[in-house]
Amino acid sequence: MSKVLSRAQSQIEYARAKTLMPGGVNSAARAFGAVGGEPVVFREGNGAYLTDIDDNQYIDYIGSWGPMILGHQFPPVKEAVHAAVERGTSFGAPTVAENTLAELIIDAVPSVEMVRLVNSGTEATMSAIRLARGYTGRDIVVKFAGNYHGHVDSLLVAAGSAAATLAVPDSPGVTAGTSQDTLILQYNDVQGLEKAFEKFPGKIAAVILEPVCGNMGCVVPTGEFLSALRTTTHHDGAVLIFDEVMCGFRVAYGGAQSLFGVTPDLTTMGKIVGGGLPLGAFGGKREIMQHVLPAGKVFQAGTLSGNPIATAAGIAMLTALRDTPPYERLEKISARLESGLAAAASAARIEHSINRVGSMMTLFFHPGPITSWASAAQCNTKQFSNYFWGLIERGIYMPCSQFEALFVSNSHTEQDIDDTIAAVEEVLAQC
Repeated sequence: MSKVLSRAQSQIEYARAKTLMPGGVNSAARAFGAVGGEPVVFREGNGAYLTDIDDNQYIDYIGSWGPMILGHQFPPVKEAVHAAVERGTSFGAPTVAENTLAELIIDAVPSVEMVRLVNSGTEATMSAIRLARGYTGRDIVVKFAGNYHGHVDSLLVAAGSAAATLAVPDSPGVTAGTSQDTLILQYNDVQGLEKAFEKFPGKIAAVILEPVCGNMGCVVPTGEFLSALRTTTHHDGAVLIFDEVMCGFRVAYGGAQSLFGVTPDLTTMGKIVGGGLPLGAFGGKREIMQHVLPAGKVFQAGTLSGNPIATAAGIAMLTALRDTPPYERLEKISARLESGLAAAASAARIEHSINRVGSMMTLFFHPGPITSWASAAQCNTKQFSNYFWGLIERGIYMPCSQFEALFVSNSHTEQDIDDTIAAVEEVLAQC
């Protein structure tokens, strides 16, 4: 495959950005800290492709970290956004579009009887945690190592010295007081979950998790783990929260909960639900949601919540996914990519494993199985870095961390998949 010859303009713009923004980026994941080197600066996206400011084109497997399930510049979303802009960019008042998007979400997601629109996935998880605490009158929240729920203070924490100890801050600026009511457990560890509830009976407000993980690479829950989550939280009176910001409407139209047949009490959403614009949502049982202000006393508000441009994009996206489901085709081409990656790694005699759910997957540079952060953390990240840069040079844009899932879009062609596999074969032969 032809190689990308120059990123000179990207380097110039990144140098400029570093004088203007911390680290030269507006989100830490964009800084290529996990792979070294400097990030690529992009000009446009179209379908399955991104073009950088040096006119290099890449087959894109990030899709804005998930939302571009139908490709960049998907015509119905683009047209809906243009039409919404003509009517006004923000009102700070109710619109019909908010009702329409809420109805689409409620009809699609099994757990959602009422929903509140917000501006991001982080805001959705922050609000859901507050609601769970307000609803139960309890303080402790359980999360799982390797699950990312946005930069919420109480969830941006690292594990204590043992499985059932409370957490410690994972970032400067997060106080010990903020994190002292967060308990970190290992994903897929049923025994650890049960012991936590034995240690803190009647004190746990909520358990929050990604039902398909994308932030320690793609990691899949076992049936036993999902069953234990639902049974244990129900018996104790804790709220079970599925963070479907990444996997919602991605692995299935009704999200991972519809795929696995487990219904949480609350669900957080983002990315696809806003059609790629800044929009998030949290929703769940009517009994719980009625505790949100002004129906109840749990405070949540936002000037731009339910923004008319974002809701227009979300309506167009969810309508397209409902009326012309892409999931069967996505499964087919994603399986084709998975098979090709596995064959290439095997041919190169590289220790590896692959996890995939629908159009989310990760090639791990470790023999696996990868079932939790404890196993994911053992991956050969140096090898991954070489793999990442080798693909960049061949016009393939993969996630810039071993611990991020890649995303296939419905705009990828079989030729795109085959070209990607050919590039991977070349790169892994040299790793």
